[in-house]
Amino acid sequence: MNLLNFDQNKKLDFIGVGRLCVDLNANEIHRPMEETMTFTKYVGGSPANITIGLSRLNMKSGFIGRIADDQMGRFIKQYLNNNNIDTSNVITDKSGTVTGLAFTEIKSPTDCSILMYRDNVADLKLEPNDVSEEYIKQSKAILISGTALAKSPSREAVFLALQYARKHGVVVFFDVDYRPYTWESEQETAIYYNLAAEKCDVIIGTREEFDMMEKMENYEKSDDWVTAKKWFDYNAKIVVIKHGADGSIAYAKDGKSYTGSVFPAKIVKTFGAGDSYAAGFIYGLMNGWEVNKAMEFGSAAASIVISSHSCSDAMPTYEQISSVIDNHSK
Repeated sequence: MNLLNFDQNKKLDFIGVGRLCVDLNANEIHRPMEETMTFTKYVGGSPANITIGLSRLNMKSGFIGRIADDQMGRFIKQYLNNNNIDTSNVITDKSGTVTGLAFTEIKSPTDCSILMYRDNVADLKLEPNDVSEEYIKQSKAILISGTALAKSPSREAVFLALQYARKHGVVVFFDVDYRPYTWESEQETAIYYNLAAEKCDVIIGTREEFDMMEKMENYEKSDDWVTAKKWFDYNAKIVVIKHGADGSIAYAKDGKSYTGSVFPAKIVKTFGAGDSYAAGFIYGLMNGWEVNKAMEFGSAAASIVISSHSCSDAMPTYEQISSVIDNHSK
């Protein structure tokens, strides 16, 4: 049964919306950031990474977002262009904003942290006027991520994008992507996340992120099926709940559930896994695969990215992912 309908007459496959920033990943790994002296610069931000991941898989992709009018902003735009991502709807913000920076600390394969600089960032200045109905109408799918809901005017721009997507039969993916430091309170977060999730076809988040969305439900304990079922009463067809090293479970509106596999990896860092998983998973769904096959493809993609230093640069090709799956099955 095909849970999602992608209009094959549309000329774009996928549009990412929201955060474009720069990751500065520690070169001296296995030590705290205080002792790290050099970093390597990459494009970052969950929606950016996911869009890059899909473009590497030969999906015709575009992006809606704002970048700072500085060298970092130009670096981001150039990188997207070099990765065959349409940047006609990436706007340079002229109001004196800066590019968001994420410094990463890699103390050990399991002990990683991120130091974020998110004051006065360009990506949160995305305005409703920046969101073109015509552009969204041309795409089979869009992806929104939770961080873009944290502040106005970006919040309103995302809701407008959701409205256009629903109006024109564009499938909506929601990457919950909860970053506490961009929000005023948990209540504010829960309110806007819930309002956005109501309009989405596929919702992907960690168990902790869904717990945060359920803050006002006063549940005694987390229950994955209860979480998923709530969204099936709205527009959701698939809800994916990630449990870290224990893998993920996808619940489908037809009542089926699927448990994702975890591929062995020589882990360098933990971040980036979710973005590469999402890119692989979305690719599978957009190609009409069964949910479990799409999950397997996403998990294999994640195992490649956590085995490398970068997130965006490491987003794998179809051949690389297939090779991981083939070797594992042997």
